[in-house]
Amino acid sequence: MTPASITLGPITLAVGVVALFRLVELAWARRNTARLLAEGAVEYGARQYLFFVALHASWLASLLVFVPGDVAPDWPLLGVFGLLQVGRLWVILSLGRFWTTRVITLPGAALVARGPYRWLRHPNYVVVVAELAVLPLAFGAWQLALIFTLLNAFLLAWRIRVEEAALAGRNRESQV
Repeated sequence: MTPASITLGPITLAVGVVALFRLVELAWARRNTARLLAEGAVEYGARQYLFFVALHASWLASLLVFVPGDVAPDWPLLGVFGLLQVGRLWVILSLGRFWTTRVITLPGAALVARGPYRWLRHPNYVVVVAELAVLPLAFGAWQLALIFTLLNAFLLAWRIRVEEAALAGRNRESQV
């Protein structure tokens, strides 16, 4: 895979839309983070955060650099990516004021047990794993899908260990 020149095309539009949504999510997450910390919440694994930011920024940048601007998308896969965005929104809305991009826990608060959290312990990570693979695949960049899926798996293994330790002892009895 050789670098392509960045041109306006389907990949540029897709990356631009994803980047815009991520910036909106980051603003929402920062607001929730500040409020939770003011309420006495504690952050765990703070040093992981920059690795995730770098991974996601590199993922988007690599799509712009390595996918030719005139490559037509695979529309069914782009549709799957759209459905993943619905899943992402479901996760965010289910967590509500507790949704952040960091591992932050409010002592005494019950774990969220609604939405996708009724069935999965980490539904957001399922969505992210799929996103990192599906968007590059929608533009024929299977190498990027593989590279970023593997890098993300390494970081997620670390993050889930930190998150599970932070949530240890919390219950799911009451719906938050």
